[in-house]
Amino acid sequence: MSVAYKAVGWNAFKKKFDRILAGVVLAFLVVFFAVGLAFNPSFDTTILAMRATSTAALALLHFILIVGPMARLDKRWVPLLYNRRHLGVTMFWLAFVHGVLATLYYHALGSLNPIVSIFTTDAGLTMGSFPFQAFGFFALFILFMMAATSHDFWLANLTAPVWKTLHMLVYLAYLLLIVHVAFGVLQAETHWGYAAVMALGLVTVGGLHLGAGFKQRDLDQEFKGESGDGFVKVCLLSDLVENKPSGFTVGGERVAVVLHEGNKVSAVSGVCQHQNGPLTEGKFLDGCLTCPWHGYQYKMEDGTSPPPFTEKIPVFEVKLKGEEVWVSEEPRGTGVKVEPAKGKQCCDE
Repeated sequence: MSVAYKAVGWNAFKKKFDRILAGVVLAFLVVFFAVGLAFNPSFDTTILAMRATSTAALALLHFILIVGPMARLDKRWVPLLYNRRHLGVTMFWLAFVHGVLATLYYHALGSLNPIVSIFTTDAGLTMGSFPFQAFGFFALFILFMMAATSHDFWLANLTAPVWKTLHMLVYLAYLLLIVHVAFGVLQAETHWGYAAVMALGLVTVGGLHLGAGFKQRDLDQEFKGESGDGFVKVCLLSDLVENKPSGFTVGGERVAVVLHEGNKVSAVSGVCQHQNGPLTEGKFLDGCLTCPWHGYQYKMEDGTSPPPFTEKIPVFEVKLKGEEVWVSEEPRGTGVKVEPAKGKQCCDE
């Protein structure tokens, strides 16, 4: 979280993370080459380089896709979300190198423009004339758009909803790559093990997303108003843990309810303005609800970030009826001060 656009500052964790990432990628490429040449010393090194970079990129893409659901299933994965952009940019460059090598090797020496050739010919690996290379081209274009807009400058100027929509295209890129591999290299390498590995990756990604979705389904069950006064009962006061947000869906929006300072209960939007992060899974630190993804903070009384930051989220009114916690169906505004409900006063009444 930073006030202005500036060069990325690598703290100790980021430096360690990037060193490990670079080391793992380099080791993977070296081992891939060594094993490939050990089994077939006469194997074309350019094709081996294409396969090494593409396999590394695809493996990294699978890892990127499971970080989100794993963080919801196990909080120990949350720190990896802070640096998922590093993974994404690294994955793009590996895929880019693969694309350049494939274009030069199969298309650069013909009479057609190499890009045109990608869409009009195959490399002799496919069933019939299925355009598997075009699927890879479009997948790489999506990955390029994501890597190019990874900086917060684009997040702020595109707005969070647009930026999030763009980066959700990673799932489309993943499906395009599945087709690209299935009708590309898997047509040349017919051993069942290659297809099994791809199927395992697909099942793992899908299974973890379904598992995380089932875990979140209680949060997505919307609470309906019963009193007719515009408020919804969401829980009991005893259900709340001090300084720990509880998530509910009210009026079609996720809401974070926090018991703080012993007896005060406040509610704000459960969606961070930075990257739509889950504030309902954050922490209450220094008087602010803190997003678990990148540390953006919001004051509970008015939903504003502490100065000099300017982000704001909607604030909901809370009423206590005995032990029952009731939240307004509509937010009272964004950046508008709303007094918290106070348990002792309610009980005294």
